[in-house]
Amino acid sequence: MINYSIDNNTAIITLNRPEKRNALHPHLVAQLKESLLDASQNDSVKTVIITGEGKSFCAGADLEYLNQLRNFSAIENEKDSKNLAELFLQIYKFPKPTIAAVNGAAIAGGCGLASVCDFIIAKPDVKFGYSEVKIGFIPAIVSIFLMKRIGEGPARHLLLTSELIDGKRGYEIGFVNYLSDSPLDKAKELSGTLAANSSLSLSLTKAMINTICNMNAEDAVNYCINLNTVSRSSEDFKQGINNFLNKK
Repeated sequence: MINYSIDNNTAIITLNRPEKRNALHPHLVAQLKESLLDASQNDSVKTVIITGEGKSFCAGADLEYLNQLRNFSAIENEKDSKNLAELFLQIYKFPKPTIAAVNGAAIAGGCGLASVCDFIIAKPDVKFGYSEVKIGFIPAIVSIFLMKRIGEGPARHLLLTSELIDGKRGYEIGFVNYLSDSPLDKAKELSGTLAANSSLSLSLTKAMINTICNMNAEDAVNYCINLNTVSRSSEDFKQGINNFLNKK
């Protein structure tokens, strides 16, 4: 259900269920986790791109699997929710930059999948939306990352109305970082730009952002002082300063 390849220091993970609009399924989630783990442990990989095969990025939960959920026990539902939450957290806390190349519709869990990436690149006319409330679901896990990305007010609107917005509107509200008629090509271009930076600095900066978001100002400052101390002791820092001073 996943195609995985490495191209110029970039791991490209493609959801490969075009006949199901790349809908989320437990097997797909498991394979996605495995691909991410491989990319995290591969020193040659500097960035990760997630995209979809065919005309959709990800249509959310698999309809056949949704039908099975009706008969799940509370314990089974908790386990299923935890499985998806683990995937989202794995991407959100991923040590390397992640890019969602949104080639088509990203709905419900599919929209959540895009939202946990560091960058979203989308076609101007693709559709984004959280449709959970239409069918008696709650956009629970995805709401956390949507609010972190665009703030409570805009998130409230999208989650309660289940309104579909296009890529252009997503860009206007800060959900989408870049618009492109060829999201994957633009994602590869961005990957090249990111890969030129210090891998250690990128990883530490991501960890810093994730940590200080949940701290008060004083604790955040103290945390960042310690982080500065660590980064300034690294070989990446010493080489970077040397290159800067010598105008390389």
